Amino acid sequence: MTESMDWGNETLSSLRWIGIAFVIALVGLLVVGFLLVRFTRWGRQYWRVTGGFFTEAPTRVFAWGLVAVLLFLAVFGVRVTVLFSYQGNDMFTALQNAAEGLASGNQELLDKGKSGFWSAMSVFGFLAVIHVVRTLVELYLGSAFEIRLRQYMTTRNTTDWLGGKAFYRNRFVETSQHGPDVAIQPGVDNPDQRIETDITTVATSSRQLVFGYNGSSTNGVIPAIITIVSFTKILWDLAGPMSVFGTEVPRAMVWFVYMFVLITTVIAFWIGRPLIRLYFLRERLTANFRYALVRVRDGAENVALYHGEGVERSGLLERFGAVVANFWQIVFRTLKFTGWNFVVNQLSVVFAYIIQAPRFFAGTITLGDMNQTASAFANVHDSLSFFREAYDSFADFRASLIRLNGLEDANHDSRELPVMDTVDRDRAVRLTDVSITTPDGNDLIRDLNLSLDPGDALVVKGRSGSGKTTLLRGLAGLWPFVEGEFARPAGDRTLFLSQIPYIPLGDLRTAVAYPALPDVVGDDAIKAALRQVFLPHLTERLDEEEDWAKVLSPGEQQRVAFARILLTRPEAVFMDEATSAVDEGLEYSLYSLIRSELPETILISVSHRSTTDQHHTEVLELTGGGAWETRAVAT
Repeated sequence: MTESMDWGNETLSSLRWIGIAFVIALVGLLVVGFLLVRFTRWGRQYWRVTGGFFTEAPTRVFAWGLVAVLLFLAVFGVRVTVLFSYQGNDMFTALQNAAEGLASGNQELLDKGKSGFWSAMSVFGFLAVIHVVRTLVELYLGSAFEIRLRQYMTTRNTTDWLGGKAFYRNRFVETSQHGPDVAIQPGVDNPDQRIETDITTVATSSRQLVFGYNGSSTNGVIPAIITIVSFTKILWDLAGPMSVFGTEVPRAMVWFVYMFVLITTVIAFWIGRPLIRLYFLRERLTANFRYALVRVRDGAENVALYHGEGVERSGLLERFGAVVANFWQIVFRTLKFTGWNFVVNQLSVVFAYIIQAPRFFAGTITLGDMNQTASAFANVHDSLSFFREAYDSFADFRASLIRLNGLEDANHDSRELPVMDTVDRDRAVRLTDVSITTPDGNDLIRDLNLSLDPGDALVVKGRSGSGKTTLLRGLAGLWPFVEGEFARPAGDRTLFLSQIPYIPLGDLRTAVAYPALPDVVGDDAIKAALRQVFLPHLTERLDEEEDWAKVLSPGEQQRVAFARILLTRPEAVFMDEATSAVDEGLEYSLYSLIRSELPETILISVSHRSTTDQHHTEVLELTGGGAWETRAVAT
């Protein structure tokens, strides 16, 4: 039996084919990638969020190395699939010969068929081993690419989100796409969702949409294109003429498959286009629902005290209702999209056999030729259809790109907002012409000038809404509607304390030492500070990991904040209602402790209590409308 190819010399021939195809594919990848980044919106978005992975020194060698290897494996996989088609041709041709030998009683033809069959099976075994090994290597290296890209993007986006206090200040960024800038809008919704879920989607899609996955030669852009080229040649060699409305069309099957897939793909894109918007909304709505659940969990005690279960249930179910409505929209659109693809794929299965059947019955082609034709048709069809069937995955990918790009925009814009001019100055605090307004431009403080030296203590007072807390936010670089100059001790020598201290996750030593590192402070110092702020019962629990924000009472949390002052020993401390959760006697003890342990530290306190005045030397009274006055504390 004549084999469809010279298997004895096929190794060198295939290596040469793989080498040529790899070079062409690499050049094509670089050129097309450049054009997409240069001329398409989503290409620019993709390069913005991932480009550093391919250009920055710590990752670029690894990134491009993996791209090259994955590209090689994709080309290699297509060649193996091509060889499988020829092996299948030989196998079915051998079976046909054997069947003819049995039918005619021709022993020579039967023996020829048997020999050809087992020869084809040995080729199959060899190719199958290669295919399995290649697929496993592709799976490992593809996963490594996804993990490293995800690590890079997570590190980059987390750093960018935290940089310049963007995680706080992006709430002041105008995010609406239309209409005048008439009000401050909430910042980017659910940055946690974007940094986790959307990055995962982009990292996974970057590999799977481009290089394919699970060993298939038709489910990635590069293997699909190479498969189209490779099997089009096979189909061209095997296809015969076909009469269409009385006109003979040469190589009809080749033209038919391209026209068939082109028309069905255009229709599929039209059906699937709304999925981009629906996937975008899905991520937003599910993240909002999950955040609302977390809010209830974090505020469980307050909800229970207020008996607010009914309100919370109503709010949660309303948010979940939006999730369900969006889900059904996706279901209905996906039914249309998937249903169309399913119908198209089912129709394509029999076309090759129907078209080639007359030639087979006429004896002009063998069963092996017919089977290889069907295989080539299926591979060309599936590869061309990849762009149609992957549209929903691409839509999900696009939605994630839009969300990540939006996060970067908000981070950038938040850092462009005004910030208080700060000047480093040892052991002194100076405020020069400081003005603070509300977002709509109403004056809270106008042209404030203060001078505080070591040992000075200032208490800020005023009616609710006069701008006391906003003043501290402006000095800390959080509030963007500020002007003026702020001179203070540099870095961690200036400490800001909020009314409810932030308690990070981790063990108790981490919670107490924050924002310093526990190893820098040391357990002995932490235990001593806890005793000084009247929390001796916590000194033996430093190793315990709890949600300490829930374990500690508000009063205990405020005492932890005072312990942080003792541990970091700053030159200036700004405190916002830092003793509101403790009784007056404990408040007196805590302030006395700070004044005795750190007599040179400049102390600025926001407080409604008159009992705090005795621990300060001056009062700053905010009287409304931007006006203010200072006076000495009455003794």
